[in-house]
Amino acid sequence: MTFGGCGSAVLAAAFPQVGIGLLGVSLAFGLTVLTGAYAFGPVSGGHFNPAVSVGLTVAGRFKASELPGYIIAQVLGAIAAAAVLYLIASGKAGATVTDLATNGFGEHSPGKFSMVAALVTEVVLTAVFLLVILGSTAKKAAAGFAGMSIGLCLTLIHLISIPVTNTSVNPARSTGPALFGPSIALEQLWLFWLAPIVGAVIGALIHKALLAGQDD
Repeated sequence: MTFGGCGSAVLAAAFPQVGIGLLGVSLAFGLTVLTGAYAFGPVSGGHFNPAVSVGLTVAGRFKASELPGYIIAQVLGAIAAAAVLYLIASGKAGATVTDLATNGFGEHSPGKFSMVAALVTEVVLTAVFLLVILGSTAKKAAAGFAGMSIGLCLTLIHLISIPVTNTSVNPARSTGPALFGPSIALEQLWLFWLAPIVGAVIGALIHKALLAGQDD
């Protein structure tokens, strides 16, 4: 997630004349989770996001005893990916790497959106993300299409929220780049842990209350 999504934003979004722009970055995040879900789903369930893992635990789809190990692995993976991305971005002649697509609000928001706007955006979109994940992976859902629906949902989420927060909905994705970015990214990192986890819990509770079947 960090290397594919943030890498596209840092290396390709504004490349002269052929840059992929906001749409391309959104697709990169979606394609990363789509391909990752099919590649690593059989191994670990395809968890790349601490908030999603928490939400799945609340929904009864994941063992609470395994949650700490997954979150540690997700954060370490994001940090490693950010380090590799920093190394690559620094390899351009004359490059001064100051930001690896970090998340933020206020002055650090791409569109200068407030903290409240950022908080609401991240909570709501993470809740929606969990609803899509839980619905598309339910036993009654069409088999084999979960990765596609989840990846497309993440693409849509980025299309909506890149201007607001640079899109997190994933605390690990926010943490890795923040360690290599400006100090304000670390100062504001708390929101990108709090809001996605709260949103994931809300999404899981909505699913359990209104959408889950007896064999879910």
